[in-house]
Amino acid sequence: MFQVDRSANQLKQLNKTTFADAGLRERDHLQEWLAKSPDALGQAIGEELLVIQKEFDGFDGTRERLDLLALDKSGQLVVIENKLDDSGRDVVWQALKYAAYCSSLKKAEIITIFQQYLDSGTGGDAASTICEFLEEDALDELVLNEGNDQRIVFIAANFRREVTSTVLWLREHQIDVRCVKVSPFLFGDQLFIDLQQVIPTPEAADYMIRMAQKDTEEKSAKGAQRWSHQMRQAFWAELLDAFRSAGLERWQNISPSRDHWLTSSIGVAGCSLTLIFLRQEVRVELSLARTDQSDNKWIFDQLADQRSEIENELELELEWRRLDDKKVSIIQCKKAVQGYSKENWPDMIAWLEASYRAMEKTFTHRVLKLAEQMKAGS
Repeated sequence: MFQVDRSANQLKQLNKTTFADAGLRERDHLQEWLAKSPDALGQAIGEELLVIQKEFDGFDGTRERLDLLALDKSGQLVVIENKLDDSGRDVVWQALKYAAYCSSLKKAEIITIFQQYLDSGTGGDAASTICEFLEEDALDELVLNEGNDQRIVFIAANFRREVTSTVLWLREHQIDVRCVKVSPFLFGDQLFIDLQQVIPTPEAADYMIRMAQKDTEEKSAKGAQRWSHQMRQAFWAELLDAFRSAGLERWQNISPSRDHWLTSSIGVAGCSLTLIFLRQEVRVELSLARTDQSDNKWIFDQLADQRSEIENELELELEWRRLDDKKVSIIQCKKAVQGYSKENWPDMIAWLEASYRAMEKTFTHRVLKLAEQMKAGS
C-alpha cells in the first residue's frame, strides 16, 4: 500500500506490519472493528451485511463461540470467523460446525439473537431493523435462514494451503465460502487496514458463481435423466411380461429399454408398430420409415384413402401425420395418463395391449399388400 506525496509527486510505501507487532488482538480489536463497521467487510466481498451478534454461543450442548454472525441481503445467515496473522489449520472445520449449528435457527430465534445484540450496544428494534435492511414492509413477509445455504467468511492476514484448498473444494460443491485477507500497515503512528477478498477473486466471482450454477443444473438434469431411464426400464419390463403372457409373438425376444419407445416389425422393411411411454401419455404408432421418403408418403396416402374404413374398423381415434418435411410418416393413437405413477401401469399396459392388437390387425395386411404393389412396380 502506498501514500501519494503530492508535493514531491511520488509514492511512499506504507510499512506493512503484523497484528502481533502492532499489539493487536483478535477479539478486542479486529472483531470490534468489523462489528462496528460492517461496511468494511461488505466492500471487500461486494455486498452489504448486517451484523446480528458477536461471540455467539447459543449452541445446545457446546461451549463454542463463533466470532460474528450476520445476515446478507437475501436473509441468509453468514458465519464470520476472524484470525489475525495466521488462519490456523482448523478454522474450516470450526466454521463448518458453526454453520451446521446455525442451520436450524428459526426466524424468531434470529430476531431474539439480534435483539440481544442491540440491547447490549446501540439499542433499537431488531424486527424493524431487519425489515429495513431487507427492504421488506412486514416481518411476516420475511424468510430468514432458508434451507441449508448458510455462508462462511474467513478473515486472516495469511491463509494456510490446507485452508485455501479446502475452501476451493467446498466452493466446487456449491457451499458459499470466502477468504478475505486483512493486512495492517503503519504510517508514522497511524494504523491502516486493507481488506481484500482473495477467494474467489473479485474478477472471478461472477464466473465461478455461473459455473457453479451450471454444474448444479447439469447434475440435476443428469439425476433426472437417470431416474427417468430407470422408470422406463421398469415399465417396459412389466409390459413385456404382460405381452408375453398374452401370447403376443412379436414381443417374445424384445428386451426392456431405457428409451421411451419399443418397436416391433410388421414384416415390411422400415415399417413398424411402436409403443411410446411418456410422462403424460402413452401411444401406439404405425411408423413408416423406409429408406426412400417417397415410399413412406405413397404408403401413407394409400392408407389415408381408406381412413373412414380404417377408423370404423379400429374404433380408435387416430392422428394422421404425413410430415411432409420429414422422411417418416406416422399414424398414431394415444392416451393421456400420469405415466410415472406406477399405480397407473396396469391400466396403461392393458390399453397399450388392446390398441396394439387393434393396430396390428388393421394395418399389417394393408401395409404388406402395399409393399407388394411397390415391389411389383405398380
